[in-house]
Amino acid sequence: MTPAARTQAAIDLLDRIIAAARDQGAAADTLIARWFAERRFAGSKDRRAVRELIYDAIRRCGERPESGRAAMLALVAERPELAATFDGSPYGPATIEAGEPVATAGHAPGWLIKKLRASDIGIEEQAALLDRAPLDIRVNRLKATREEIAAALPGAEPLGFAPDGLRLPADTRVDQLSAYAEGRFEVQDAGSQVVTLAAGAEPGQRVVDLCAGGGGKTLALAALMANRGSILACDVDRGRLQRLPERAVRAGVTMAETRLLNPNREAEQLGDQVVGSDIVLVDAPCSGTGTWRRNPEARWRLTHERLDKLVATQRHIMGLAAELVRPGGALVYIVCSVLDDEGASQVQAFLNAYSGWTVETLALGAGRPRGAGVRLTPLGDSTDGFFVAKMIRP
Repeated sequence: MTPAARTQAAIDLLDRIIAAARDQGAAADTLIARWFAERRFAGSKDRRAVRELIYDAIRRCGERPESGRAAMLALVAERPELAATFDGSPYGPATIEAGEPVATAGHAPGWLIKKLRASDIGIEEQAALLDRAPLDIRVNRLKATREEIAAALPGAEPLGFAPDGLRLPADTRVDQLSAYAEGRFEVQDAGSQVVTLAAGAEPGQRVVDLCAGGGGKTLALAALMANRGSILACDVDRGRLQRLPERAVRAGVTMAETRLLNPNREAEQLGDQVVGSDIVLVDAPCSGTGTWRRNPEARWRLTHERLDKLVATQRHIMGLAAELVRPGGALVYIVCSVLDDEGASQVQAFLNAYSGWTVETLALGAGRPRGAGVRLTPLGDSTDGFFVAKMIRP
């Protein structure tokens, strides 16, 4: 592909990504993969160059752009050398005309900027939310030590605040490594590892992972518990939850059981777990503002209404979780968001509603206190953004 053809390909894909963000369609990564699957002529260098153009343009635009061309023209304003690729050639974009629409540069839509500022996320923190994410792994202590994996992977750097964590070179093909196929490590952001440690899970305990998804935190908990005790991994998303059994086999985890829940019938389906758990982990569905480094187009999907619905869902799930915790047990609340609406304010609302519950002070080696919990950010911790709090039942 010529440089002009790469730019036009990026524009075409940006059009699809913008439409999907508006209509809650497929994620950018999925759309890009589909597009290249239909165009086998594009080589690896072409695919890499087009992806970089797309994600650079997405990161550049705060508000959702009118079109892919407007988004790419915003990138031209930052990188003038790209203007030469708008050459009007058969496979390239039309030449640039004076007065064409150009997308607005920024870190997020205006209403979200206000939310971020109200949560004390300043301009430097906002910019860091859009940096490129590193590649972190969690060594599975059921099968290996961090020292063994570090010695086997060139360029691996230990993470000081994540005892099982290593940071790998960004271009590492993890899925091609034998240690990965053998279940000796999992890909997991350092922040996700740290907030899982907040649970303080120990061997022999009874744990419920109430929003388990694909099971990343379930597997981390099982390793912390030395595969002794029990973990009930629940979710309402069948597609995500059904990935866990295969992952558990690879990781050597035998203590985890899955349970698919039906929305609005969760309390009934969890009746046998009431007041029975040492720890209930709630990795709640959220806005994902802490994961923009990986999914920058998510800023264009979020709306006031969507955020309000997520906050209501989080409150509902915390209420379900509270009923499962034994006296003296813990409810660990996690969101991959930096917004107080979903973090500090959400936990304070829970404490106001549930008399007698107390907060355990967390010493995680990362993050800073925020309300009754701890918040991690890309700028402060070089992790995804997270909020975590641990509440103890009277």
